Amino acid sequence: MSDDFSSVKSMADVTPALMNKMSEGTFTDLLGLKFTELSGDGVSAEWVVTPQQFQPAGIVNGGVYCTVVETLASVAAGAWLGDRGTVVGVNNNTDFLRAVREGKLTGVSTPIHRGRSQQLWVVEITDEQGRMVARGQVRLQNLYPQN
Repeated sequence: MSDDFSSVKSMADVTPALMNKMSEGTFTDLLGLKFTELSGDGVSAEWVVTPQQFQPAGIVNGGVYCTVVETLASVAAGAWLGDRGTVVGVNNNTDFLRAVREGKLTGVSTPIHRGRSQQLWVVEITDEQGRMVARGQVRLQNLYPQN
């Protein structure tokens, strides 16, 4: 992290505003993803669909959903693990349920399992009408510092 974030000891210390700042210039920033809630019990974020997110048929590319699912699960898992270690994703399974061409989308992560060695999170992405457009599940490995 840059010097602006030197006071951050772990993901447990990160607020939505700080996560948005930390994301500047990253892939999720390119998508326009903005964090609205952030804790070890779940993360919420939203973004506005743009043509740059489309696949050739003019709908949001599935990779956009996979990115959001991975990001929200990873940030939440890291916030839950806190200063005990870090997390890395080891599996992302995302289903695409509804084609989207415009509007604001919202993603919400929820823990399924938070164990000593692994975590499992589900992320649901909905449109402005509250309809689910994608749903993903991410398994993460907890990594602890070597003593």
